[in-house]
Amino acid sequence: MPQFFSRTPVGGRRLSRKLGLHGNNSQFTLAGEPLRILGGSVHYFRVPSAYWRDRLMKAKACGINTITTYVPWSLHQPERDVFNFQTQLDLESYISLVAELGLWVILRPGPYISAGLDLGGLPSWLLQDENMRLRTTYPGFTDAVNVFFDKLIPKIVPLQFKKGGPIIAVQLDDSYGSYAKDNRYMAFIKEALTSRGVSEMLLTSDLSNGLKAGGVNGAIRTMKLWKLRTKDMQELNSVQPNSPAMVTDIWSGMADAWGDLHHVLAPEDMVSTVREILRRGMSINLYMFHGGTSFGFMSGALGIPSYKAIVPSYDYDAPLSEAGEYTPKEAYEPAIMYNHLSLWDALSFTEEPFKSATPVNMENLPVNNKNGQSQGYTLYETTITSGGLLKSGDNVRDRALVFVDRRYIGFFKRNTLEMAVPDGEGKRTLSLLVENCGRVHQGKDLDKQRKGLVGDVLLNGTPLRDFTIYSLDMKPSFIDSLYRAPWKARPEVPLYPAFLMGALFAYGYPSDTFVKLPGWGRGVVFINGLNLGRYWSSGPQQALYLPGPFLNSGMNQIIAFEEQEADYKIQLEDTHDLGMTADIK
Repeated sequence: MPQFFSRTPVGGRRLSRKLGLHGNNSQFTLAGEPLRILGGSVHYFRVPSAYWRDRLMKAKACGINTITTYVPWSLHQPERDVFNFQTQLDLESYISLVAELGLWVILRPGPYISAGLDLGGLPSWLLQDENMRLRTTYPGFTDAVNVFFDKLIPKIVPLQFKKGGPIIAVQLDDSYGSYAKDNRYMAFIKEALTSRGVSEMLLTSDLSNGLKAGGVNGAIRTMKLWKLRTKDMQELNSVQPNSPAMVTDIWSGMADAWGDLHHVLAPEDMVSTVREILRRGMSINLYMFHGGTSFGFMSGALGIPSYKAIVPSYDYDAPLSEAGEYTPKEAYEPAIMYNHLSLWDALSFTEEPFKSATPVNMENLPVNNKNGQSQGYTLYETTITSGGLLKSGDNVRDRALVFVDRRYIGFFKRNTLEMAVPDGEGKRTLSLLVENCGRVHQGKDLDKQRKGLVGDVLLNGTPLRDFTIYSLDMKPSFIDSLYRAPWKARPEVPLYPAFLMGALFAYGYPSDTFVKLPGWGRGVVFINGLNLGRYWSSGPQQALYLPGPFLNSGMNQIIAFEEQEADYKIQLEDTHDLGMTADIK
């Protein structure tokens, strides 16, 4: 394992816990002793909990003394009255393990975290409010933040340094200087944390041009960057003189988007930047040290210069690869997909369909205990009596496969706004299967990230009306219910969209492997009911990481939802494939 940093232990004796992290002129001190933070980001929610120890020990072996992690609100509170802090989301166990290994923690609880996540880690049910103003002091937002923090903060208060835990600093929100829609917002977040017992050092983190607008009195400003430029240091010194300098995100790579190349940063570029930061005596955090995987529908999207959905891999060209670098991998026998279930036959296993005169976006569907639909697909069906020109405007978010009497006729996406509907006799069913490909995770349009049909679709200039709407968010409970469905042997010419099912056999103690789908089009893969994420032949990512802990010894059920075309088998290989690469400039 390469040594990125020289080890700099804080003293050689037991630390007093009376004095936490402080910034005195140009130097941090912890318990009165000098401390240079040598950090690495490892997100607990992107790593199977069985692998937390492995990844953290590898970070420590590289000389890292501090682990930073975001806290994803959307995963911890998927519905207003539902909170999840179990297994892969057991934040307290993760922080306790970091402490056991002798490392410090910088916690980044948001509420907004960006991090390549759908809506930047904000829960989609916030968008049910048509007047919602995210990341402001709008009461609908602050009330929701307060409810979340009432659950979250009591879990982390006992884990602070002055109470014997490893948390030495807490970051307020993320990159607010690039958003800056409300000059009272950061003060609200600060008060929301301190009033609940957060007493360690507070940080903000911004690009150099957002340091002023993103800061707040009583919190140390820190920077995000790829390369250290003289003007970055000048900006930090002018905004915050006589304080320790820290780069909280020195980026090792960037998130990849479907249809692009896999982005990599030349190692010599990163090493030279890290070397210069250390030469100046600054503290540093590698984002990411280990990126992990955005399993399921966790991934967000890029909004600038145009919309692009982010792939499941969060490898980030990090020092430790998506699969943990040295973990043994295995190539299992291909999974033969013998069984077939059309989308239409699976509809009876969804929640009761909803009828509406007009289109209803995902977030406002009366499903999931009235919390709306967060992710996946939504099927909109209506009756037509003629063919003609179908126009979507900008109201399909983000893709829609279109069917007449369940036969595919074409698709809508953001730059495909109209199509011809063939003529026919009598009443026919027009269906639009709309996919949420991921909400934008950063930028100033967070309030506009509603999905599904967000307005009218016109046939010959007349809005479609009287819809039956099915929610297909593909939660584990839905996938589990499909085992009772009327599966059939795979036909000679299968109809799509469809679910395909097969078995994967893993003998002994299962090892990591990679799922590859040559000859398949676009869809989602589930192993034993767990959503590994999307695949798409457009790339760049050509394989999905399947961690060994997700497998059982013996038989494992594998289900794929495929939109348009599929091979009869799924390959399981011992090497990853993130696609053709492009250098980050």
